[in-house]
Amino acid sequence: MTHHHPLFPQPLAHTQTQSQTHLLHLLSPSSSSMGEQTLSQTPSSTTQSLSPPPSSSPTPTPTPNSPSLSSPKDLCVANPPSSKLPFRPKKIRKLSSASDPSSKKPATSNRLVAIGRPLSADGEVAAALRHLRAVDPHLSAVIDVHEPPTFQCFQPPFRCLARSILYQQLAFKAAASIYARFLSLCGGEAGVVPEAVLALSPHQLRQIGVSGRKAGYLHDLARKYHTGILSDGSIVAMDDRSLFSMLTMVKGIGAWSVHMFMIFSLHRPDVLPVGDLGVRKGVQLLYGLEDVPRPSQMEQLCERWRPYRSVGAWYMWRLVENKGGPTVASTAGTVEVQQQQQQPQLIDPIQMLPSLG
Repeated sequence: MTHHHPLFPQPLAHTQTQSQTHLLHLLSPSSSSMGEQTLSQTPSSTTQSLSPPPSSSPTPTPTPNSPSLSSPKDLCVANPPSSKLPFRPKKIRKLSSASDPSSKKPATSNRLVAIGRPLSADGEVAAALRHLRAVDPHLSAVIDVHEPPTFQCFQPPFRCLARSILYQQLAFKAAASIYARFLSLCGGEAGVVPEAVLALSPHQLRQIGVSGRKAGYLHDLARKYHTGILSDGSIVAMDDRSLFSMLTMVKGIGAWSVHMFMIFSLHRPDVLPVGDLGVRKGVQLLYGLEDVPRPSQMEQLCERWRPYRSVGAWYMWRLVENKGGPTVASTAGTVEVQQQQQQPQLIDPIQMLPSLG
């Protein structure tokens, strides 16, 4: 048995030689190629898992250089379930159809209301009578016993609106006398223009019988013309809804006055003065109602008359006139008056009846 001195590490050299031999074996060419093959499987498998599997191409045949897919473990790595892919074609199609302008409903809040032909146009009254006879047998019987209305006289809107203010809350004769003196101050009907009215002082207007309140109404109307808020041209061109909103901004001009102005001055065909007591009373008589319909009920009761409700309202005045009842009232329904002058073909409440606004 040989004893070695601790300073001579022969056993250590033998152990180192074995370790070097083992390391050389691991770095041999065959081991190196197997290592490369093992490392090449990882990127191949990763690339396959990120691409969607083709839907119609056949299953690829494994090549000698490609990894084997026979193992269930390899199949799970190489071909992940397609349900994990974030494809949602139905949602995409839904979004694209929603953005299609043709699939959207047209907006009606900003739609312009078309202005019908004026009743003074040739053949328009005849067309209105044919329509009303066809849609309402009760009204047809009233039409048979009255002459048709005529809408011929057209005057500038500013002059008509000024006259409607002067006739408010006055008897017909008193209002006609004040209006005649007003025309003299303006130099005749042609002189009733915004500039001339603004030039009249409240004192001058009081001298001809115009109250201070009505003088303020006249000046407010003239100022809105002078500043361009209103004009004869814009009034004629506005649809009914816009015109109603603009004219009721003028001091002293209410809903009833606007309705009368649209019917008898602008000859608009489809205006229903729901606040007029004469029209409401006529509807009560026409349909045999127990009570006078409220303004909120008038739209539904007279819906069938569209688009000629102005003519239907005219016949309601005629119906009440023959029964001896009131012809018009204020918007609030507090003032009732009898017709002051007989005109079998046309009654212009703005000119003939006192309660306006």
